[in-house]
Amino acid sequence: MGQLMRRSGPMRPGAVKLMAYVTLVLMSSVSFAAGEPDDTRFSLSIGAFITDRDSKARADASNGNVGTEIDLENDLGLDGSGTVFRVEGFYRFAEKHRIDFSAFDLSRSASKQAQREFSWKDTTFVIDTNLESDFDLSIYKVGYTWSFLKKDRGFLGVTAGLYIADIGTRLDAPLIGTREIGDATAPLPVVGLRGEYHLAERWALRASGEFFFLEYNDFDGSLIDLLVGLEFDLSNSVDVGIGANSVRLDVEIDRDVLTGGFDWQYDGMLVYLKFDF
Repeated sequence: MGQLMRRSGPMRPGAVKLMAYVTLVLMSSVSFAAGEPDDTRFSLSIGAFITDRDSKARADASNGNVGTEIDLENDLGLDGSGTVFRVEGFYRFAEKHRIDFSAFDLSRSASKQAQREFSWKDTTFVIDTNLESDFDLSIYKVGYTWSFLKKDRGFLGVTAGLYIADIGTRLDAPLIGTREIGDATAPLPVVGLRGEYHLAERWALRASGEFFFLEYNDFDGSLIDLLVGLEFDLSNSVDVGIGANSVRLDVEIDRDVLTGGFDWQYDGMLVYLKFDF
């Protein structure tokens, strides 16, 4: 995830990476001492995801000409930060086997006068063009986790699944009657580690890391998704949690409706309630 975020935000990506990495390493080395067994079958977390975003995109012309890479925040005026609703959870169908899921929407829109000339799909937008833009990014994650190390106080498992990025774009210049739209759904297969450790009677630490580095169908690129969280048990079935999530998605898309590249980075804090059943 490389460089520090360009603007101040809730959490720097390097810190999130370090926290998640250290947490997973500790989980892989601790001897999960005796404690209260976790018999949760289904868990649902709902809360706020406070994000800081740094996004670049390119849309190529239908004749094969490469478009201009634009900075979505600086060039188009899209918000670089915001708070969105996020839901996630898991269903444990056997002692060491569960299905994890997550969903949230990072879509944005803006209006701004172009500060430089650039090409987007089949249109060249000149300086001072009044632009209206929509850039949609909905994230859906589903994965299977096998807990190869599972004791009363926690688990460490390998996970594999899909990170589905639903991308939609609209760039509109109403005064000159020009509109360019495109959409694509990128189902990226990911693998990684997921773990949880109960630090004390009412405190638990969790972390996960998911990765994608390969060519898949019409998509080619990389994904790094790191998360670390701390939860406090309010009751037998309700926890409150705070966490940090850092994601870097760099993908090339080659489809009839949308050909180009997307370099999306979002980092943020999670505040949530977790309900166990």
